Amino acid sequence: MTLEPPQNLVVKFLIELDLFYHPYVFYNISMRRFLIMIFILFATICCGSFPILFFQPASTPTFTLPPPITLTIPSLPISTVIPSLTARATAPAFTPAPSSTYNPATKPFTVLYHPDDILYVGDQVSFEVISPPGLDVNNANVRVQVDPPGGPDLGPVNFSPWGIEGRSEAAMLWSWDTQNLDPGQHTLAFEVESHAYTWTEQVTLLPHSAMPPDEAAAHWSTTQTQCCTVFYITNTASERDLPSLTTMIDEQAQDVIEKMGADFTQPITITVLPRLLGHGGFTSAEISVSYLDRNYASNSWDLVVHHEMIHAIDAHLGGDFRPTIFVEGLAVYMTGGHYKLEPLMPRAATLLPSYLNLYIPLKTLADDFYASQHEIGYLEGASLIEYMVNTYGLDAFLAFYRDIHNHQGESQSDSIDAALQAHFSMSFSQLEQDFLAALRNETDTYAWLDDVRLTVTFYDTMRRYQQLLDPSAYFRTAWLLDNKTMRERGIVADYLRHPHIPVNLALETLFITAHQQMTAQDYTSAGKTLEVISSVLEAIDHATTDPFSVSLLAANYLSIADRLQQWGYDVQSISVSGDFASTSVSTSTGPDLITLTLQLTGGQWSIVP
Repeated sequence: MTLEPPQNLVVKFLIELDLFYHPYVFYNISMRRFLIMIFILFATICCGSFPILFFQPASTPTFTLPPPITLTIPSLPISTVIPSLTARATAPAFTPAPSSTYNPATKPFTVLYHPDDILYVGDQVSFEVISPPGLDVNNANVRVQVDPPGGPDLGPVNFSPWGIEGRSEAAMLWSWDTQNLDPGQHTLAFEVESHAYTWTEQVTLLPHSAMPPDEAAAHWSTTQTQCCTVFYITNTASERDLPSLTTMIDEQAQDVIEKMGADFTQPITITVLPRLLGHGGFTSAEISVSYLDRNYASNSWDLVVHHEMIHAIDAHLGGDFRPTIFVEGLAVYMTGGHYKLEPLMPRAATLLPSYLNLYIPLKTLADDFYASQHEIGYLEGASLIEYMVNTYGLDAFLAFYRDIHNHQGESQSDSIDAALQAHFSMSFSQLEQDFLAALRNETDTYAWLDDVRLTVTFYDTMRRYQQLLDPSAYFRTAWLLDNKTMRERGIVADYLRHPHIPVNLALETLFITAHQQMTAQDYTSAGKTLEVISSVLEAIDHATTDPFSVSLLAANYLSIADRLQQWGYDVQSISVSGDFASTSVSTSTGPDLITLTLQLTGGQWSIVP
């Protein structure tokens, strides 16, 4: 993806995004709290097990095998704490449900807190104050008072569009400095000026001493490669694997420069993120790529780097107007695939009505690219370029691509049509007919049907997970910040922390398992695993009390994730076979990976010595 330079320290999407999603799901906070209280009462009666604190809107699973687990799930927005762990600080149970005194709101504003997950004394806290749908907040702004009546005032900050979705919100970036505050509960009084909306929320700060040691010691660091200046955060997987990552970066840069025919000698700035945002890559003034062990997007890191470098060089080479379908299509075409190396035309042919019937008309795709199904849009854009290069040659395509112009009020498809007429004496509609004819002539289409179908299902399901349980990662409204400013201010928590409770861990490791099954071409098992994930998400979305009871596989992953977290481990992957499970874990002392074998005995998972 490419981003325009940040305005008021808020990074806004402009041309493209490689982080893929659907619209954000908002929750009625009061109703969520009510459902949670009903369930807590039910769980207290029915179960005697210990609580596992949730940070996102979900419900309480109880199941027979493995033994029942009681889940306390706070409403959004949330800032809360992990269960007490052997190797981590013990934190008090806390669910900061906002107490609304809206005046005269019919629907509450939603407040998201950053950093995600847990707040500690010393954090630079940001707020996203999201307006209810349909409410006119033009010219409105938000103020916040900390611990009224005598506490400091924050703001005002105006409402404005956020992300490529254009969500209406007031983004109060790093506005609450908690450095000199006492740990414990604090009251935040919100006011939307000119609308007379007021409400309060309670937020708990944990003592700085409770922060895990690896995070407490983490800071920005940098290294220089042949092509690039690479920034990363210490005590993360990127620091552990830095030698191999920098070698890979130089290899990808060399390939990109050769393929693009670019005379590009200035260093490229790359920031390696320790959490997943979108599908793991975006580009503005610099490149940002996610690198982590529990990468539930399961993309190939070298391809993500290559894709984003294509964007950087493409922007450098310029052009009056570069339509999104070609910007994204060029990056996939030049990289040789989207998430992995893949034959583009044969895979695109599976989208035709005679196969999967998922083809998106090119005019529709060109005029609203990011609203279209993500994987299909990228595949069609790349395949269209492959067809044009095969038909007219790369030089002719690039001459056309860099000579597209957009006039006021003109759609992207109209701009493409005019450039096609000038360069190839054909309309966009005629190009599409020729492209479709070429797709129909592909001979090995059947070989890719299952993979394409499940790729679409996988990432649609992943985006739904992000919408429900990791909203900061959802690409249309992702929490994308100015990396340069973060480095200057020494802020790392916005990228280090993310929803991290057993529900998140179980679902993210299930995604990794599904992708491993797809890679092994075990499409039947992969489809079943994705069905399990989808069923759990559906249950969570409907606030059922036992979302992981939909299958034994889901229950086992949740139980294992819970047990490992209790023992002080951060699970990265899980593989269950009968009564045994192989897991990859790390600890709060650093990113080094450990392999543990667990056995289910007497209804409990335990480590095999």
